[in-house]
Amino acid sequence: MRASTYRDTSVNVRSRLIVAIDGPAGAGKSTVARRLADALGYVLVDTGAMYRAVALAALRAGLAWSDEARMGALARDLIEQRALSFERNATLGVRVKLSGCDVSDAIRTPEIAQGSSLVSAHAEVRARLLDLQRQAGGAGGVVLEGRDIGTVVFPNAEAKFFLTASPEVRARRRYNELVANGANDGANVTFEQTLADVKRRDAQDEGREVAPLKKATTAILIDSTSMSIDETVAAMFAFVKKVQRE
Repeated sequence: MRASTYRDTSVNVRSRLIVAIDGPAGAGKSTVARRLADALGYVLVDTGAMYRAVALAALRAGLAWSDEARMGALARDLIEQRALSFERNATLGVRVKLSGCDVSDAIRTPEIAQGSSLVSAHAEVRARLLDLQRQAGGAGGVVLEGRDIGTVVFPNAEAKFFLTASPEVRARRRYNELVANGANDGANVTFEQTLADVKRRDAQDEGREVAPLKKATTAILIDSTSMSIDETVAAMFAFVKKVQRE
């Protein structure tokens, strides 16, 4: 784990902080964020799920993810109609609902992952979801994970992390997850395809004009290539507690 010096003097540190976790696809942000939120007693806000839900809604409506005007209008309508909601489930974790229907599993397919990367590149979509994200986390006591939490959504978050791992490790983790979820019957998904998807997603996220994926200058860099989930969560937990004490 490599760390940059952290403490933004403009931040008024609270007892319940805003914790921002950014990083590329497959870095384990969702799992780590969920466990860290549980350990801290904080609320988990999965911003990536918001973009995935918009991508799924577009797919079901027959709209092209590349159509910026229609994607912006769709995001606006979903928010105005309160069609996006997140519910805590003690057994299953945070569940995502789209127009009242649980889509928690439907938004986790490789197709929707690629679609969410395209959708999130549109300025109007990001602007629509930005307010929703800030409303969800502004009071503190939250863990938010995504691509631009520490750089755009909450640039003054008291605790920022950039979680990454090598493309091969991230692809292996994603491939194993797909197999465990029954996505691979022996031919549908290969590790090579998954690795290509990870690298393509990286290029899309890092190369987009609006809020590209990058490490915030004040973020702690954690490379989990050789770290377990427990070790990663423990490192983040220790840092958050340190900030709380200062």
